[in-house]
Amino acid sequence: MSTVNKIRVLLVDDHPLVLDGISARLESEALLEIVGMANDGLQALELAAQLNPDVVLMDISMPVMNGFEASERFRIEQPDVKVLILSMHDNREYIVKLIKCGAAGYVLKDVSSSELISAIETVYGGGTYFSSGASQSLFSQFEQEGGQASAQAQEELTGREKDVLILVSEGNSNKEIARELDISVRTVETHRQNIKQKLDIHTAAGLTRYAIEHKLVD
Repeated sequence: MSTVNKIRVLLVDDHPLVLDGISARLESEALLEIVGMANDGLQALELAAQLNPDVVLMDISMPVMNGFEASERFRIEQPDVKVLILSMHDNREYIVKLIKCGAAGYVLKDVSSSELISAIETVYGGGTYFSSGASQSLFSQFEQEGGQASAQAQEELTGREKDVLILVSEGNSNKEIARELDISVRTVETHRQNIKQKLDIHTAAGLTRYAIEHKLVD
């Protein structure tokens, strides 16, 4: 009888009641396992090194080490761990900064349990996830990015990079893109990084908007 590997989740928030509430919302989900809880970013890094979580669900405003610094430390020191931010702030600058620090997604604390679970599953699979409130906050930033991406930059994309861009804009995870194009996940990640640098667009949602505006997808 085969067993399904659960997604190992580490919760990080400086309010014990919040941690208890989130844990209660997620612990009944068959595909998730809460492996630990931390009260700040530094403790999260230390626990993650011991517990090997797949996803870290983390707040921003915390003592000792906040979510910005912790996200960047995870990106550098534990790159296999996916960081998903769960915050009450819909501040565009916060969201953009966290994405640049390496966070794979940003969810507002008013989302439903089902959406939070979907977000965890999405970033675990190599995708990115933004709740509707966070996405709305980002739109003006995407408009600026889209305006900066010139036709010349698009022409600099290779054929394979355009293939990856189209699949990204359709919401596919890195694993799904790799399977579709018959290449490795690492190669997909390299193409995505090259695309971001060439177009000067640094978020998945921004790339999606660019692909639509330049008629690469419907």
